[in-house]
Amino acid sequence: MLSHREQRPSAPIPPEAVTTPLAETIDPENFTPRLLALLSNALVWRESHELQRRYGLGTNDWRVISAAAIRPGTSAAEVSEFLVLNKAVISKSVNTLVERGLLVLIDGPRRSRPMYLTRAGVEMHDAMLPISMRGQEIILSDLSEDDICRLNHLLRRMLEKTRELQMLENEAQV
Repeated sequence: MLSHREQRPSAPIPPEAVTTPLAETIDPENFTPRLLALLSNALVWRESHELQRRYGLGTNDWRVISAAAIRPGTSAAEVSEFLVLNKAVISKSVNTLVERGLLVLIDGPRRSRPMYLTRAGVEMHDAMLPISMRGQEIILSDLSEDDICRLNHLLRRMLEKTRELQMLENEAQV
């Protein structure tokens, strides 16, 4: 089988097409954002595949269940902020969970819709939790307690820096 570089295109290559690798590029094996993204994608895929196979629910559904377990009475908008996910994604999961009888919504102040797990939702949470925790185990398995504390501290700092940078970039666009 030919590699991507050896494959012959079916059409002639236009003269303006650059056909050789650039001199300055990232090293994909040592570019930390890529490695973090690959790890995250692999963990989310594994989790989502297992949740779908066992329970017919996906990772976003699990995230909403988990958020409602952590913060009973939270609204979809608050879950969206907490999870840093699009409100439409959260809304779809909330609707799925309500239809499955795992979540109930009540009328709250200022047209909010506080959500609570049902007893079936609590059972689903408890069944799904070990699948999610397996990702944590994979990440932390080769680390000492001190390493874990340091890693979590560094990750929180990096997240804060990215939020600050995003705010600065948003202000610059205005």
